[in-house]
Formats: sequence, C-alpha cells, structure tokens
Amino acid sequence: MKKFLYVSGVCLLFLGLFMLFKDQLLGTSNTEENHSTVNEQSISDHENNEVTTTVNEIIQQSEQGKIPYSPIVVGSTKMSKLKEKWGNPEQVTQTSEGQYGSYPGEKIALGFQEDTIFDVRYLGSSLKKIHMKDIKRIQGEPDQVNYYKDKEHNQMILVYQMNDTYQLKWILPKNENENPSVDHISVWTKVQSKAAKIVSKMSLQEKIGQMIIAGFSGTTLNEETKDLIQNKRIGGVIFYRNNIESITQTVTLLNDIKAINEQNKTPLFLSIDQEGGRVSRLPGSLKTIPTNELIGNVNQTKFSYGIGKVIGNELKQFGFNLDYAPVMDVNSNPDNPVIGDRSFSSNPNVVKKLGVETMKGLQSEDIVTVIKHFPGHGDTSVDSHLQLPKVNKSVEDLKKTELIPFKGAIEEGVDMVMIAHILLPQLDDKPASLSPKIINGLLRNQMGYEGVVITDDMTMKAITNHYGIEQASVDSIKAGSDLILVAHNYNKVVAVMKTIKAAVENGEISEERINESVERIIELKDHYQLNNKERENVNVNEINQSIEQLLNTYINE
Repeated sequence: MKKFLYVSGVCLLFLGLFMLFKDQLLGTSNTEENHSTVNEQSISDHENNEVTTTVNEIIQQSEQGKIPYSPIVVGSTKMSKLKEKWGNPEQVTQTSEGQYGSYPGEKIALGFQEDTIFDVRYLGSSLKKIHMKDIKRIQGEPDQVNYYKDKEHNQMILVYQMNDTYQLKWILPKNENENPSVDHISVWTKVQSKAAKIVSKMSLQEKIGQMIIAGFSGTTLNEETKDLIQNKRIGGVIFYRNNIESITQTVTLLNDIKAINEQNKTPLFLSIDQEGGRVSRLPGSLKTIPTNELIGNVNQTKFSYGIGKVIGNELKQFGFNLDYAPVMDVNSNPDNPVIGDRSFSSNPNVVKKLGVETMKGLQSEDIVTVIKHFPGHGDTSVDSHLQLPKVNKSVEDLKKTELIPFKGAIEEGVDMVMIAHILLPQLDDKPASLSPKIINGLLRNQMGYEGVVITDDMTMKAITNHYGIEQASVDSIKAGSDLILVAHNYNKVVAVMKTIKAAVENGEISEERINESVERIIELKDHYQLNNKERENVNVNEINQSIEQLLNTYINE
C-alpha cells in the first residue's frame, strides 16, 4: 500500500510539474519545429540561389561563345590548337554539319568543321541541379524548341538566340517528367558548312533551279526535259503515270536523266508518289501494296515499318530516291473526297505511330521521305486539285488532332514536309502553302522543324483558281518554303523560275533567303549521298516475295 501511494505520489508530482511548465515545454518544441522549417527553407533558398547563379553564369558566358570551365570560344578557337593542348578527341563521328568528338576527362564534346569549332557542349554533373522551370524562370521562354531522338537518346532542346553570333541550347530528356533536369548544354555558332560553300559558288540561276521540282511530259527524254536539267538546273523531277509505261522503260528514263545531270554540281531528287493502295505509280507485275487504311486496321508497327521498307526497296531498285509518303493526315471527315483510305486512321495517335514507322522503313532503304499534307488535309470536304478547301480550326484545335502525327514525325527525324493548299481562316487569310504564319510561324517556330519544306503541286486549282502561279511561288518562298513543286507544263516551270529570279533582282526576296533554302536542300541530298549512278533492272520476284511474306504474316494468317 505504501509502495502504491509512493508511486502515485511520484506520478502526480511529474504531472504537476508538466502542467506547471507545459507552455514552456511546448513552446520549446514548436520553436524547434519552426527552427527546422526555417533551416529547410534556408536550404531551399540556398539551392535556388545557387541554381540562379549557375544559370546566369552560363548565360553570360554563352553571350561570348563560351561554356563553364573551358577555354574554347566557338567560331574562334581552332581545333588544331585544342589538339596541341588536349590531344585528339575520342569517338569522332561525321554528321551533316561536321565532325563531332569528345573529351570525357574535361566533360566536353564539340563539333568542328575542318579547323573551326562551331559547337561546344558541357556535360558536367552540376547541371543536374538545373530544371526546365529554372531555365524558363530565369531566361524566359525559348526562341525555339527542337527534338532529337535515336536509339540511345530522346531529347528536348530549348534554344535561345543570345545575340547575332551565338545560340545557347539546354538539352533535357524528353519523358513524362514535366520538369526534367538538364542533361547538358551547348553553345553553337554558324560556320560555313559544306553546303554553304557549294552554294557560295553557284549562280543565282543555279540556286533558283535547285528550289524547283518539275513535272515533265513523255516517256522518254525530250528536249524540254533536257533544257530543264542542263540549262535551268532544276533540283528534281516528279514522275506521274503518263511518264511510266513499263519497268524497263522507267529504269531507262531514270538512267538517261541521271546521265545528262552529270555536268551539274548536285544530283537530282528523282521523285514519285508511291503511297500504296490507290496511289501507286510503279509499273509492271508488282504486287499491290495495301492501303494505309488496311495497315491502320491491322495496327502493328512492324507491319507498317515492313511496308515502308518494301516500298523503299521498290523505289531504290528503279532508281528513285524520294517518295511523297507517308500520308500523315487524320481521316476525321467522312466526306473527305481526297484522303479517305490514304489515311491510317481517324485516331491521330494511330496515324502518328504507323506513319512514323512507315517513314522509318522508307529511310532504311535510303529513300527521302516527305510527310503530307501539313497542317492536315483530313478534315476537308473538297479536293484541292479542284478547289481551295477550308478548315475552320484554331491552332489549339489542330494540336488536338491534325498536328499530332506531324509533330511525331518531326521528333523522329522526317526529311521533308509538304505544305497543303488549304485555307485556315483562323490562322491566316492565305492558303497554308503561301502563309508565313503557318510555315515559319507554326511549323518552324512553334513545332521546331528545321528541315526542307516543299509545296504541294502549284498547278492545282486550289492555287490557280485564285492566284497567278508565278507570284504564288514567290509568296510561298517568302512564307518559308524551300522547294516549289510545279508538276505539269514546261512553260509554267520556266515562268515560275523567271518570276522568282526577278523577285530576287528587284529585292522582293533577298538572295540570303534563297541561300538558306538551297543549303537545306543540298544538305539533305548530301545526307542521303544522292548520286547519278545508273541502275540495272528490277528484281520483281524478290519484291513480290517480300510483299507476300508481309501480307501472309499480318493479314492472311
């Protein structure tokens, strides 16, 4: 009993003391929590300040062509001098811009052309602390957003034009994370590329010629076609059914065209519409390629890739090097008279997935790909061959459907984009093919596309019913097009070229603007190593067997 009373007394004593000093005790506890919170906030503020300081230092150095912890100034430092100090770079690879190599010990990679460094990249681990929101908070929205993807990388590139000389690029992984951290940075300057050197030696006539893909008449090489190639120096030709009779005749004609182009500085784009289905131009006893609609119903990426590869092999065996395919239009309007079964689906994500795989299949056979018809021909109710279609959608509407496949193809490295003759009144009062808001604004600036832009055929009634083809071609170049497709009539081709030349001579178009397009064209031709080598006959059995195998695997099983 005494023990119980003693324990109870002790408990009451402690309880009394707690009650007496509870405010101070709790106050101390709250103070410690507050102190902890303050410490966390201080750490967070310190980290933010550190990131801000680092980003600002990078910005300041990039304005001088530099990156952190490096003596290199892009466009100024010579590769030979750097080799004296650091030795030869590791893992040197050739790209269309120049050579790239790395110095892992310095955490630096760089691009160089001949002896000039034009791109220096820093891969330091300290960059991981910087996130996309930090960059935009400090530097604002980028001037351009580009994308790069290969087997090892899937990247988003925020491009800031620091001044007339230098660009700063923040490279981040493109993934589900809305606020990824920086992988590396790049400071870049433009140096005269191989293509620019070629362009600098070309006459104005030669440069304008490179910007034209022309149709021609007949199934043999006639004087008009010879003139376009030898004297007008056109950049390419397009084949239609009226140019094609048989396999032997087509191969011979392509070889004849290459032979007379030997004297010119650059090879020709030898182009055709070979989509599969009802848009198939190749002659002979070749098995029919299924429609994109059927490919979409199967909805297997390996099938669409295989179809692209088979078409690419067909074209390569004939001697063609460019295909106006794949169609990236979403079949969203059942009344559309021109797309229909040429589209993979009414679902934009299916079109994106299968269209990209078809594109890759074509590219695997060294065929230049042209996605069409930007910014989307699937929701039109008239045929642009006959009338000017109208699509009454905003950019936000287009982003939900039409632009999804095009954006996917751009991110995956498409070679060329064809601009449609369609009117989008919410974007511009001019057709897309003549609109700077759509070509330079939407396609290049907003979607980050840097490659070649080609018009749809300028002799289509969507243009000729409303515009003179000659001035329309000038306006299209001013809007951002690189290649003008004039698919019919020798006299129209000549007239378009004369009008473009006059527009340059009177200052309506600068020669620098012409150079910009021709450089893109030559870089693309060089990338695919286009040449004038003759082809032998076509192995029809091999092609048909590959088509049959695909169909048996995915359709006839």
